[in-house]
Amino acid sequence: MIDGFVFKDVYGIDDLLQIMRCLRSEGGCPWDREQTHESIKKNLIEETYEVIEAINKQDRDLLCEELGDVLMQVVFHAQMEAEAGSFTFENVADGVCKKLIERHPHVFGEVQVDSSDEVLRNWEDIKKRSKGQTSQTETMLSVPRELPALMRATKVQKKAAKIGFDWPEVSGAVDKLYEETAELSSAIESGSEEEIAEELGDLLFSAVNVSRFVCCDAEEALTAATDKFIRRFARMEATARERGLRLEEMSLSEMDSLWDEAKHDLLSK
Repeated sequence: MIDGFVFKDVYGIDDLLQIMRCLRSEGGCPWDREQTHESIKKNLIEETYEVIEAINKQDRDLLCEELGDVLMQVVFHAQMEAEAGSFTFENVADGVCKKLIERHPHVFGEVQVDSSDEVLRNWEDIKKRSKGQTSQTETMLSVPRELPALMRATKVQKKAAKIGFDWPEVSGAVDKLYEETAELSSAIESGSEEEIAEELGDLLFSAVNVSRFVCCDAEEALTAATDKFIRRFARMEATARERGLRLEEMSLSEMDSLWDEAKHDLLSK
């Protein structure tokens, strides 16, 4: 038991900070004391995706819980830096408050805006100035490589589009998609793994470009397509079992036939 710790019916942010200090102290938890930024960095990603899951499920109780888990990760990382003497959770809160005030001059200043689009333009301009970015290339390089690839591609394309480097119509993006498909086919024929990887990347980048033009989030579209594949596969496997068959023992053409049945069945519902 940590001396001086008080149990409560309801805890607040100060309590969370104290609990994390206790866990990291000499008399605290051996596992928590051993952790570093690197050892738990993936936990932050996992907890963030669990927040997204709660939002998608429209489960408010789960959302409350998962937001707490994300906040705990923030406090964990901040406590490590407090121990190193570099910054504290209070410095983190101070920094984000100042950023919000700076980037909302239409709320905390005298700037007038007429739409959300104008708010976003102002935000990007202020962000660019505050980070000392003097070229559009610098704004692209500021997009983290660690983002999901489809999301990063979308953000980079949007930054290029801001200065007019973009197709005038979606047809141009679609034509480019066909062009990249043909180049991938040629690369596959050549047998060069390096060339295949490069052309496949170009094809995916072009697909993201099309999704941006039609205002369809590429990450969400791919997630939905994967869900659809699983649903059809499950129906195909269930149908095979009803007929006393096992997919592992069927030919590809037989499975294709069941796949078409599953597709038709699900579309008719």
